[in-house]
Amino acid sequence: QVQLVESGGGLVHPGGSLTLSCAATGNIVHIMTMDWYRQAPGKQRVLVASISHNGATTYVDSVKGRFTISMDTAKNTGYLQLNSLKPEDTAVYYCNTDIFYRDDLGSQRNIIWGQGTQVTVSA
Repeated sequence: QVQLVESGGGLVHPGGSLTLSCAATGNIVHIMTMDWYRQAPGKQRVLVASISHNGATTYVDSVKGRFTISMDTAKNTGYLQLNSLKPEDTAVYYCNTDIFYRDDLGSQRNIIWGQGTQVTVSA
């Protein structure tokens, strides 16, 4: 069974940095895309950044120039580097992947979510 394991969240002062990781575990064949979403208290979950298997990236305007998404295909792990953090970046961050894998039933393709990691930006 494929799982996404997130890590790297925490409490940071405004202007600080964090690196979030999202590791896919299981019998992975290929990651098509990996996305990072965030959900602030009382708000909807929104897409922050995406990376495709060919390295193409997209960002929501509010994080352009501050966040960097990357993926190590050899490790089946994605990263989100958060720099120049602001209080409004406070949220639970979730990774999401469109992934090919193998299980007892054979080859599968599915959308998998991570468990989320809390990022709090506060003085």
